[in-house]
Amino acid sequence: MKYFIVAGEQSGDLHGSNLIAELRKKDEACEIRCWGGDMMEAAGARLMMHYKSIAYMGFVEVAKNLGSISRNLLLCREQIKEFNPDVVILIDYPGFNFRIARFAHTKGFRVFYYISPKIWAWNERRVELVRKYVDRMYIIFPFEVEFYRKHGIEVEYRGNPLLDETEKKLRSLPPAQEIRSSLGIGDGPVIALLAGSRKSEVRRVLPKMLEMVEHFPDHQFVVAGVRNLPDDLYRAVIGNARVRLIKDRTYEILSVSDAALVTSGTATLETALFGIPQVVCYRGDFVSMLIAWMVIKVKYISLVNLIAGSGVVCELVQYSLNERNLCRELSSILPGGKNRLKMIEDYRRLRDILGPEGASGRVAEDMIKQCKNPSG
Repeated sequence: MKYFIVAGEQSGDLHGSNLIAELRKKDEACEIRCWGGDMMEAAGARLMMHYKSIAYMGFVEVAKNLGSISRNLLLCREQIKEFNPDVVILIDYPGFNFRIARFAHTKGFRVFYYISPKIWAWNERRVELVRKYVDRMYIIFPFEVEFYRKHGIEVEYRGNPLLDETEKKLRSLPPAQEIRSSLGIGDGPVIALLAGSRKSEVRRVLPKMLEMVEHFPDHQFVVAGVRNLPDDLYRAVIGNARVRLIKDRTYEILSVSDAALVTSGTATLETALFGIPQVVCYRGDFVSMLIAWMVIKVKYISLVNLIAGSGVVCELVQYSLNERNLCRELSSILPGGKNRLKMIEDYRRLRDILGPEGASGRVAEDMIKQCKNPSG
C-alpha cells in the first residue's frame, strides 16, 4: 500500500519515524512519501519536504509567513494527487494539517490523524473538522478519549509512542560515567537546560534559564541543543555564561542530570519518563500570549500535568518565569529539596496511566487493517 504522511515539527518527525518503521515491518511492499524530517527519511520514507521549511509557531510568526504557508499547502496537495496514496496520515500540526485533511477527504482519499491536535485546550470548534474530514483519529493521551466522546466521536488510544522511545533509549544507555566521558563533562552534578526546538523559544526562554547559573555554582549547566537550530543562535544567547552546549544528545544529558529546566512541550513528558525532576518554563511574544490567555481552556500547559490531572511539576509561564521563582523551584527539586521525592513518585503514577509499550506497532497494525478493510 501507499502512505503519504505529513508532520510539521521535530516531535512529529520522531513519532512519524517510529510509525514508518512499524508500517514497513508489517507491510513490506509499502511505499511511503512524507513531509517530515531526517528521522522519517532514515526510517525509510521518501522525504518530499523538511519540516524546517514549514514550522511556524505563534500567531505573529504565522501571520508574517502566510504567503509561504499558502505555497506549501498547494505543493503538498499536488504531491498527494500525483502520488495517489491509499491513505493520508497527518501528525499533529493542526493549522496546516486540517487544511490537508479537508483537501484529501474532498478528493476521496482516506484520512488518518495520528496524534490529535490540542483542540481540547483551545479552539474546541475544530472538533467538527475531525468529524467531517478524518476517517480515524489515533490519540496518544488517555484523557483525550473522554473529550472526543463528549462530542460523539470515537477515537483510538493504543498507548503513547514516547514511552517506546524513552524505554528503548534507557535500555541502550551505557553506564553514567561512560556517558559523562562521551559528553565531555566532569563528575559534578548536572542541571539540564531544554530550551525548546524553535528559535523563538530559545531566544525567550533560555535567557531566563541562564540566570540560574550563578545561583548554583557547584552544578554544571548543559544546554541540550537540537540539530535544526544553528549553533550561532545558541552562542548569541549563551554568551560567556558558564554553560556547555551539546546538541542531539538530549537523552544522554537527561540520564546524568539531577534536575532539568524544560520548555513546555513534548520534552516535559520525555523528562518525566526519564525520572528527572523538572521545572517547566515558557515565555512567548506578548500578542501570542495575550490571545492564548483569552482562548486556552485547560488548567495546565505541560503534558505531565495534563496527563496526571494534577500539578505534578511546577509551571512558570510568562511573567512568573522570573529569577526568584525559578531559583526557588529549582532548589526544591534538587537532591535534598522538599519536592523532589514526591515528584519522582508521581512520575511512576504517570507511567501507569500511559499504559504499556508498543504504541507505534499497535497503531501501524490498525492502520493497515483499516486500509485493507475500511468497514472492519
